[in-house]
Amino acid sequence: MSTYRYTDSGLDNVIIEGVDVHADDAGEECITIPNVNGLHQAIAYGIVNRRSSMTGRELRFLRTEMGMTQAELAAMLHREALAVSRWERGEVPVDANAEALVRLYAVQTLELPGSKDVKEIAGWCVPSADTPPLVIDGSDPENYRLLQEAA
Repeated sequence: MSTYRYTDSGLDNVIIEGVDVHADDAGEECITIPNVNGLHQAIAYGIVNRRSSMTGRELRFLRTEMGMTQAELAAMLHREALAVSRWERGEVPVDANAEALVRLYAVQTLELPGSKDVKEIAGWCVPSADTPPLVIDGSDPENYRLLQEAA
């Protein structure tokens, strides 16, 4: 079992612990992710439940997991599509009110476990100096789960 930084999601802060490392035909180490949908569900859960603001990349991840275009998300948030684009590219911070709505919509749309109070979620949408990694338990690919939000 090994630790693997999972970047195929478009995020650079996802770490999977307990994955199996295999050798390919050339003898190179490789990782197989047998349940990508389950992994992405665990990542979405970690983003939605983080006690600090989400990054633009995390917003893009949630938007695409929810199957929305930038224009569709912008319409839901009563914003211009250009605003969503700027948030996702990291040109400006994600608006805290919009972020709270995105989190709530992601919980509903992606059927994420647990229900949080709107006031509690709104309190999490505050800027932070850095984005800690989302550490996912990969030892059981049929049941990926958030281990911790590393400090």
